[in-house]
Amino acid sequence: MINKNEMKSIGETFKQRRIEKNISLKEAENATSIRASYLHSIEEGDVNKLISPVYAQGFVRQYAAFLGLDGEQVIKDNPKIFSPPDAQEFSYGIGTLEVRGNPGAGVKWVPNAVWVIASVGVLFLAWYFARMLELI
Repeated sequence: MINKNEMKSIGETFKQRRIEKNISLKEAENATSIRASYLHSIEEGDVNKLISPVYAQGFVRQYAAFLGLDGEQVIKDNPKIFSPPDAQEFSYGIGTLEVRGNPGAGVKWVPNAVWVIASVGVLFLAWYFARMLELI
């Protein structure tokens, strides 16, 4: 279980460091290429608002490096916060593995048939005109 107080204290450390350096969230966003809303979530200690635990780790590492902190140590000291959630069992519902038909799949032969008929027609016309002009 994630201890919210631990993440809040980490976020508070980040926020204090940013304020000490007189950097706005917008400046931090521009420097780190991490959205300000994510930086704010880190500072507030709400990692659940981040995309995933993997992104949380990356964002914390990058933000810590920008602030001159050791992001690796923060992650090592708090493995429960940045670990992926327990895998949930997923069961396929009835019929999810059935093969479904494609509505346009039966019409694929039509263009080929048109080309074959057109080709035969051109050959027939060529033969007909050759006979009329007595070339064959």
